[in-house]
Amino acid sequence: MLIQFIGLGYIGLPTAAVVAQKGISVHGVDINPHVVETINQGKIHIIEPGLEAVVKESVANGFFTASTIPELADVHLIVVPTPFKGVYEPDISFVEAATRNVLPLLKEGDTYIIESTSPVGTTEKMAALIFRERPELENKIFIAYCPERVLPGNVLHELIQNDRVIGGLNEASTEKAKEFYSTFVEGKLYGTNSRTAEMCKLTENSSRDVQIAFANELSLICDKAGINVWELVALANKHPRVNILQPGAGVGGHCIAVDPWFLVSDYPRESKLITTAREVNNYKSFWCAEKIRNVMLEFELKHGRKPLTAFMGLAFKPNIDDLRESPAKYIAQKVMQSEQNNFLVVEPNIKEHSVFKLSDYQDAYNRADIIVFLVSHDEFKTLQYRDDKVILDFAGVFKK
Repeated sequence: MLIQFIGLGYIGLPTAAVVAQKGISVHGVDINPHVVETINQGKIHIIEPGLEAVVKESVANGFFTASTIPELADVHLIVVPTPFKGVYEPDISFVEAATRNVLPLLKEGDTYIIESTSPVGTTEKMAALIFRERPELENKIFIAYCPERVLPGNVLHELIQNDRVIGGLNEASTEKAKEFYSTFVEGKLYGTNSRTAEMCKLTENSSRDVQIAFANELSLICDKAGINVWELVALANKHPRVNILQPGAGVGGHCIAVDPWFLVSDYPRESKLITTAREVNNYKSFWCAEKIRNVMLEFELKHGRKPLTAFMGLAFKPNIDDLRESPAKYIAQKVMQSEQNNFLVVEPNIKEHSVFKLSDYQDAYNRADIIVFLVSHDEFKTLQYRDDKVILDFAGVFKK
């Protein structure tokens, strides 16, 4: 049996490596020749704890190969991005392009699975495309949708241990897809139809977005009321039925910051709470940027010089190198638009950036007048709180 992954990014590569580690032949496909070359050398192009060792082992054992060209396989997984076009309109062109890429290679008995986050009905649209171009395959292949639900930084563990929701076009497709996932998933496999599985993924991340929006809105209220929001949340969570999340500088990543818009786009009149939560979380980033500007101005008026300001963190969450939809990156860029000097930018999880000149976190902490914690990376938590610094702690590093 040969498993083919179309897309070797933050989800496709770890999943392919985990499957190959089980002794199953895997062929990975990516449009980026550098990514393909890197993987075939047993190396990785992303940061994920433990991943490189698994890739190196799987490549060395001959169970994992990568290429820019798809080939005949038994199971085809579509794991490509689904970005936006226009104003929050989901773009499934990558999914369609990947589907067309494997279309000539599909054969009777194959299983085709979409893992990419998609608007409700996408699996049915791709099935219609396949059967329109290859009518002889209708009722002869298995088509399903199975969203990932992993946490960056703990992907290898969660790919295996987390439960999965698998939705086929029909019951036979659901069972066939469950058969594949059972080869490496130790969590429970829940079968449903493709539309429900697609909606489940959007629901999970929209729910998280709403919960984070409550925490972020609470932080805005506490700032105006002169209350330490971190202490408040800790005390409120002592209630046996209360579990408020931690506020931050906004919401980032290619899931929680994006997926709710898929629902808003298709169901604008029905998704009022979801829309408001998105607006609150986006506003929190804007608010942080304005707060920083005001503190910088106060410092200049008080000391008669412009402050040296350090932005601590660019990733969308702690201890990863992923900057997609990052509120920290947005805040740094927005503040720095007004002035190009007197800034230090820190991101310990990447070596270089095309826009920002990166600084060492300890050096930046020692040199800067204003310290802006945008992400609570572990490195930052080793720093000692200093009263001689102006510290804006949007990430809860010091909880002050």
